[in-house]
Amino acid sequence: MSRRWRATVNGPLALYAAGFAEELVDLGYSKSAAKKQMILLAHLDGWLKARGHEAGELTADLVEPLFAARRHEGRSNLLTTKSLKPFLGFLRRAGVPEPPRAARTDPQELITDRFRLYLAQERGLVEGTVNFYVLVARLFLVERPVFSDLVAADIIQFTGRVCEGRGLSSARQAVSALRSFLRWLEMEGWTAPGLDQAVLSAAGWSPNLPRAIEAGQAAQLLRSCDRRRALGRRDYAILALLVRLGLRGGEIVRLELDDLDWRRGEILVRGKGRRQERLPLPSDVGEALAGYLQRGRPQSTSRRVFLRHHAPFVGFSDTGVLRGVLDRACVRAGVAYASPHRLRHTAATEMLRAGAPLSEIAQVLRHRSPTTTSLYAKVDHVRLGELARPWPGAA
Repeated sequence: MSRRWRATVNGPLALYAAGFAEELVDLGYSKSAAKKQMILLAHLDGWLKARGHEAGELTADLVEPLFAARRHEGRSNLLTTKSLKPFLGFLRRAGVPEPPRAARTDPQELITDRFRLYLAQERGLVEGTVNFYVLVARLFLVERPVFSDLVAADIIQFTGRVCEGRGLSSARQAVSALRSFLRWLEMEGWTAPGLDQAVLSAAGWSPNLPRAIEAGQAAQLLRSCDRRRALGRRDYAILALLVRLGLRGGEIVRLELDDLDWRRGEILVRGKGRRQERLPLPSDVGEALAGYLQRGRPQSTSRRVFLRHHAPFVGFSDTGVLRGVLDRACVRAGVAYASPHRLRHTAATEMLRAGAPLSEIAQVLRHRSPTTTSLYAKVDHVRLGELARPWPGAA
């Protein structure tokens, strides 16, 4: 395939055509899908050549007019700049740096960019949390683009507006985001100290206890996976990590081959805030992982444990794939949908019912505060009954 396209791609991308064709094969693309990518590459190469652009200038924004033209022509596939992702990734791995972005001039964007960097690098927050905190910061800056004269009354009024219409959980997250932004502004020397204390807490009480799925349903989810097939082995291993170790979705997505210590029977979990902690690897979970790695995982240069089932064979981009795995398993098992976090509650509840003390459950779930784990004590009604004292004067 590379020889066939070398003559077609004769502009600024000619140097990379053969290597890209080979990478498509390595990533598991079918002949048809790889051909479509190479046809796009030829179209892109001619477009860049006609306009005097080099490979190092290639960005999604630059070639948006090309994709607009493809849509206008009525082409049937690869119609948006997202189609560039495989080739842009190849260029970066080939040593072609990303073109420098145009300098921002909007003061609000400059502030939120720096705040985003602080959240990601200094605090180590995951991408979803960073995006939400930056969203709240943007909403605040829209109302108060000049914040050198901020007073507590401004903060209180904005807190009410940003929480309006939100559920309790979302309102609490917005309050945390606003406090974080105000502390950062103070740290940067842009506001008076202590303004974060003016952020009122979201009033409300959530009576909901940690909700586990019903006894026996976890086993039904595991049995629903067809372990004769590669996809079934993958999904079974994912469900085993959720049900038995209570891993978070993001922790499963980030799991790498080097995190599995087979000799010691341990697994390295990359948790929140860049924390890395080792957990014992139960034998049944280890067998599930080994079954997938030996007879289900596609060949790939990726070090991620769990890969996409279709080309390109790379790690999951986010936890959405895990929710899809759970959704299909719940349908097969005939049970109501359970989120990854609900299976985390299930793992904790099963450990509690088996007699594990809260301190051990906290270690497995890697809770920072004992208060978080203590919520599970309310779930075990039998053991709570043993502690209940008789009502004075009752028969």
